[in-house]
Amino acid sequence: MSERRVPVLIVGGGGCGLSSSIALSELGTESLLVERHPSPGRLPKARYLNQRTMEVFRQIGIADAVYSRSMPLKYISKIRWCTSLAGDGPLDRRTFYAIDSFGGGPLTAYAADSPCESTLYPQVRLEPLLRAEAEARNPDGLLYNHELVTLDQDRGAVRARIRNRATGDEQTVVADYAIAADGGRTVGPIVGSRFTGATNLAEMVTVYFRADLSQWWDDDHAMTTWFVNPEGGSWSSGVLGKLGPTRFDRHSEEWMFHFSFRPDDPARFDEASLLPRMRELLKLPDLQPDIIGIGHWTVEGVLADRYRFGRVFLAGDAAHRHPPTTGLGLNSAVQDAHNLAWKLSAVLKGQASDGLLDSYETERRSVADRNVKWALLTFQNHQLTDVGIGLVRGDGEVSRRNFAAFFADDDEGRTRRARLHQVIGVQRMEWQAHDLEIGFYYDQGAVFPDGTFPPERDPMGGRYVPTTRPGHRLPHAWLDRDGRRLSTLDLIGAGAFVLITGAGGDGWREAAMAVAARSGLTLKVVSVGDGCDYVDAERAWLRLREVNEDGAILVRPDNHVGWRSFSAQADPVAVLNDALGKILSRPAAGRNAAAWSASLAVA
Repeated sequence: MSERRVPVLIVGGGGCGLSSSIALSELGTESLLVERHPSPGRLPKARYLNQRTMEVFRQIGIADAVYSRSMPLKYISKIRWCTSLAGDGPLDRRTFYAIDSFGGGPLTAYAADSPCESTLYPQVRLEPLLRAEAEARNPDGLLYNHELVTLDQDRGAVRARIRNRATGDEQTVVADYAIAADGGRTVGPIVGSRFTGATNLAEMVTVYFRADLSQWWDDDHAMTTWFVNPEGGSWSSGVLGKLGPTRFDRHSEEWMFHFSFRPDDPARFDEASLLPRMRELLKLPDLQPDIIGIGHWTVEGVLADRYRFGRVFLAGDAAHRHPPTTGLGLNSAVQDAHNLAWKLSAVLKGQASDGLLDSYETERRSVADRNVKWALLTFQNHQLTDVGIGLVRGDGEVSRRNFAAFFADDDEGRTRRARLHQVIGVQRMEWQAHDLEIGFYYDQGAVFPDGTFPPERDPMGGRYVPTTRPGHRLPHAWLDRDGRRLSTLDLIGAGAFVLITGAGGDGWREAAMAVAARSGLTLKVVSVGDGCDYVDAERAWLRLREVNEDGAILVRPDNHVGWRSFSAQADPVAVLNDALGKILSRPAAGRNAAAWSASLAVA
């Protein structure tokens, strides 16, 4: 049996595993990805990519490729609740409510807070793109149609037996570390991972199909329509969404339609009944769709008890699983990969001790815990939305009367519509979770706290407050350099720490050079302000930086602030060295200096 040695083994070739491969390649760290299927999946699965995920893609050089193919923001800027897609009855094709979503329409704060827009690009198309990008960066580093047979580890390495499913041939892979991005199917049970949380909330069916629905879909800007009919609520009546791929308005060529069953309903596996039910729910009895695929899945909200098991790290669905509401699953998975990749690379290059890797669980598990709970709340709150519309479960006649009263042009109708408006004010947590998406932060982990308190978070998840406080994502502001416009987020390159200072920051520049020369760390110094290389022409950074002209902000490779100083320090070399030592869990100054092998780059 042949043996192959790699720094990082990645098990699973979905969005998380492929993002991990790309991120590690960008950091100059070799990896091997194994995926048991011969090619990416055939179902759309997740489709919403939030701003933070697109910022990650921007940093690793694939955002433009995604945007060139994905659904632009203006076509996903509304979510609707309707009675039916078609039909000619007095209550058919009526809209209960429409809400702005994901930064579209009047939600202008999204554009002010990030260089990236949210977009829609289903996994059925995203994963082939990610695979091509991963293979371009690591031509020999992806093995599809290969499965993990066994995995064990000791204090020095992970050993895995990998089987070629086409030939039956096996090989041993020896890795320093392993990332389990396999959805929890294989590695989690081997290492003893346990999920806790809510399971079997609903049995869902997704019908992925092609059809021309343009004569019934009457809002080009609506991404998703939830249907509520007198016989059933929004999940059981169905959820219809656009998928493109070349037309993004009402002429979308492909669609996905979700509807639910009770967990004990045997009809959920009777695929012959799905098309008749779909026609009935949409009120399109003559619909002849080209069905591309049918997916069955269970709604759950669970979290792994641990993310690290020795040299094995769980990420994506192997670590957390969300209801689809709020679109947090795939986005969280990509952000897991981003957080873990730079830490693995730093340890493997000798820039940090293995203790840095403990911060992956500390940081990302707390974010996932909040996200899972948020998605559970927004999933379960759809029942309240149905009640606000006037649905009385099990009583279609009363529901019909309530629906008629809702649309009536009288006092009662206006009251019912106003009441639904208040109910949707709660459900906006699902589609206007701007702070949840980009405002998450790490109070513990690879950060050096400065004793300040975080900004008070919007309990509804909407209003994001930018800050340079350690642990938070670096705020976005547009800067100019040599006539080129770029974001503060663009200052951080692959694997580099960046020290941002102002016109009075010469002491920090000299300190950074000294610390980098002593330790071998990659440390880039950027000066922003009047007379500096980077000009704050719009004065946005001046409002956001929260430090003085002679202060400094140290940013980690994943664009999160690691440390800051409000002003100059008497011994900036010692202060900066201590901050880096804390973040990287590395030895104190003067000890084991030869272990730090990265190159010096001071800009």
